Amino acid sequence: MIDRAAQALLNAKTSAEVLEAKEMAGFVYDAAKRSARLSKAKDAHDSLIAAAHRAQADALDIEAQAKRRLADEYDAAQERGEVGQSGARTDLVPKGNEVVPPASAAGLSRKTIHEARQVRDAEAAEPGIVRRTLDDKLSRGEEPTRAALREVVTAAAVRGMRAEPSTGRKNPLYEPPTPAGSAWAHLYGSCGRMLEWATDEKIRLAIEGLAERTDDQAANLREVREWAARLNQIVEMIDAE
Repeated sequence: MIDRAAQALLNAKTSAEVLEAKEMAGFVYDAAKRSARLSKAKDAHDSLIAAAHRAQADALDIEAQAKRRLADEYDAAQERGEVGQSGARTDLVPKGNEVVPPASAAGLSRKTIHEARQVRDAEAAEPGIVRRTLDDKLSRGEEPTRAALREVVTAAAVRGMRAEPSTGRKNPLYEPPTPAGSAWAHLYGSCGRMLEWATDEKIRLAIEGLAERTDDQAANLREVREWAARLNQIVEMIDAE
């Protein structure tokens, strides 16, 4: 599901598709959060709780990326006059007899836009702060929550505004990644997180966990082998360039 959310964001070409990817990531986050808490309540193995926490972190990362795109695309739509400016009345008929729709007409609440701009501004002020915050939580064995990330993002956005006041909220330096650039970032990011997790101790625990299972693990083993084969294929393709 997390891969589907990442792919949906990668392929998104409209604000509606970005919003859909954001909501998909939010669903994954909520499911992983429930799984982590249920595992704790049942005194489950630490590896299961850690896996749920990683899923939460990845979902929040994708959600943050979607928010950044929403902020830029919404601000651009405002500049083009496709949605109303903040505080503008939409009950008046302008020249051309066209009423500019409010944000709600695009399925966006004021809160959604505000939070999206905060993430965008925080990343502009301190690039990579979202992923660093999430990885820091994981490294300390803590649950990466939306509330904790929002607190860090808000503080970074405020620091950015104090350090460099601007005439507008849109970040003029931000350039949306190309589909190829996003795909590469997703690939090396996923490999980096796997490398970070795959210590000798955790690999040993994973193999012990496999031995403990009494149900059929053929499908799970097949996925591990397919992942290894696909990764080797990717490396061969890179080396051939």
